[in-house]
Amino acid sequence: MEGGGNLDEQIEQLLNVEKKMRTAGDVAGTKKAATDILELCFKAGAWKTLNDQIVVLSKRRGQLKQAVTAMVQQAMQYIDQTPDLETRIELIKTLNNISAGKIYVEIERARLIKRLAKIKEEQGLIAEAADLMQEIAVETFGAMAKTEKIAFILEQVRLCLDRQDYVRAQILSRKISPRVFDIDPSKEKKKPKEGDNMVEEAPADIPSLLELKRIYYELMIRYYFHNNDYLEICRCYKAIYDIPSVRENPAQWIPVLRKICWYLVLAPYDSMQSSLLNSTLEDKNLSEIPYFKLLLKQVVTMEVIQWTSLWNTYKAEFESEKSMLGGSLGDKAAEDLRQRIIEHNILVVSKYYSRITLKRLAELLCLSVQEAEKHLSDMVVSKALVAKIDRPIGIVCFQTAKDSNNVLNSWATNLEKLLDLVEKSCHQIHKETMVHKAALKV
Repeated sequence: MEGGGNLDEQIEQLLNVEKKMRTAGDVAGTKKAATDILELCFKAGAWKTLNDQIVVLSKRRGQLKQAVTAMVQQAMQYIDQTPDLETRIELIKTLNNISAGKIYVEIERARLIKRLAKIKEEQGLIAEAADLMQEIAVETFGAMAKTEKIAFILEQVRLCLDRQDYVRAQILSRKISPRVFDIDPSKEKKKPKEGDNMVEEAPADIPSLLELKRIYYELMIRYYFHNNDYLEICRCYKAIYDIPSVRENPAQWIPVLRKICWYLVLAPYDSMQSSLLNSTLEDKNLSEIPYFKLLLKQVVTMEVIQWTSLWNTYKAEFESEKSMLGGSLGDKAAEDLRQRIIEHNILVVSKYYSRITLKRLAELLCLSVQEAEKHLSDMVVSKALVAKIDRPIGIVCFQTAKDSNNVLNSWATNLEKLLDLVEKSCHQIHKETMVHKAALKV
């Protein structure tokens, strides 16, 4: 009790000192008096008194911004030294309440919220942790280091994915531009102009920009996997594959390149998929995994692929990839792979035939007539192909319907070519006749 009395007396004395300094406008003195009060409470282990004094000091009339900032920063150092979890949460909440709405301690508040969210997550309260993190819009913090901002937003995205809130995860992920990861940090550092706010250094536990790039794309893979967007998953793996630390280590880039190959084959055919497919085939590293090089070559080559032989060849690889990824290649992936092979075969047929019977098409695709018709119709609807089916006579026509203007233009062009040829022929005949007459005269 005596110690408590001494503490109260000492706090009272320091509060009087703080008041004098504050009314005199002495910034350094006010900061020192405020932080000394907190230091006293901390050394005495009076955590409740510490919380009360933080609130009292922050609410004092005309309290200086610098004093509040100093108090918050001082008290944040005590968080890890609290005796139990309850005291820690109480201290974080107190600091959070006094820093709410104050721009000069917005960075400290963001860090406090992050710590509180971490505790909530460890307690299994993921929804609460996600809600806490979403309160903070770090993208508006001018003084926060870029890497710390990105790390904070990525944490927000991760918690949204953990609670399966995919819409909000996508909204938050758009706050990060992928181009930010390609900026060279050494070239970016400029001396701040006079009057500019100084950007704070990122804490030591914040990963580097390239590490954040990998985390960002791994989170985006989780998001796109929810929608089975194979092409976007492939592009994310491609971005991870281009990270220098991954490219230099075969143990890291070989699994990533395998995934790129699988997701390329699983992605529906379009111009971007085709471009990525060809650029991946040109990659020299692909020769290290010849099995996959052969798979991509089969997909690029305009020849019909037999599904059964392809599946028998790659089934073991597919299953091992499925287990290795921890279910990244889901049950739907095998079904989608078959779908992609059928689509590839239909495109091949459309290249070689202008008209074909449905029965013959079904034979080439190793499907029933009904299945062949369904797949063909789906491709026409998705505009991957132009075709018309004459169902009564069972004929598929792959020719595009020509516009009347285009037909007339082609006829006009053909007539011009024909007249040019006639003129050249007449010129040649005339020339030959002249040469022949000259020869006869001689």
